[in-house]
Amino acid sequence: MHEIAPGIRHWTAPHPNIGTEVSSYWLPGLRVLLDPLAVPEEVDGVDAIVLSNRHHKRDAFEAAERFDAPVRVPRVGLHEFGDDEPVEPYDFEEPFADGAITAYQVTEYWPDDGALHIPSVSALAIADTVVNYGGIRFVPDHLMGDDPEAEKRDMKQTLARLAEELEFEHLLLAHGAPVPAEGRERLREFAAG
Repeated sequence: MHEIAPGIRHWTAPHPNIGTEVSSYWLPGLRVLLDPLAVPEEVDGVDAIVLSNRHHKRDAFEAAERFDAPVRVPRVGLHEFGDDEPVEPYDFEEPFADGAITAYQVTEYWPDDGALHIPSVSALAIADTVVNYGGIRFVPDHLMGDDPEAEKRDMKQTLARLAEELEFEHLLLAHGAPVPAEGRERLREFAAG
């Protein structure tokens, strides 16, 4: 684990289902874990575990037990969780985590896939709509629906709007490397391409 910017700690771990390295983040000043997998021992003082979409359960419930903290998930993804997986929903465009985070829906094609705006650490965290393995790009077409090109157009439109309207420097991706310092500019470039 390393600090990629003030107040943002990042680490990777191999995802047990897909086999690739995925990213997790700890925001110690906010006492928040984002999409945790294989949480390092040095992490402490966590008040909330936030999933950027319903698929990012990863080790969230183990972390919830370890830190006695709630797991926060998008309300539109609640159907993914059973009675034995207690979660607290959040709504898009409504601040949560004591007002520190506001989630935005990136595309109606993927109803619970979010972008989490975290102003106090100047970050935007993105669930699955884009990845950064050797460059920012979309997930492969076979992971999309019936009309990947329509999905990509819709996602680019929303990502361009978020990059224009929200203030942030750091782009925190759940899949692939984060983009510290120039994340907003890189997202703008991607959405314009």
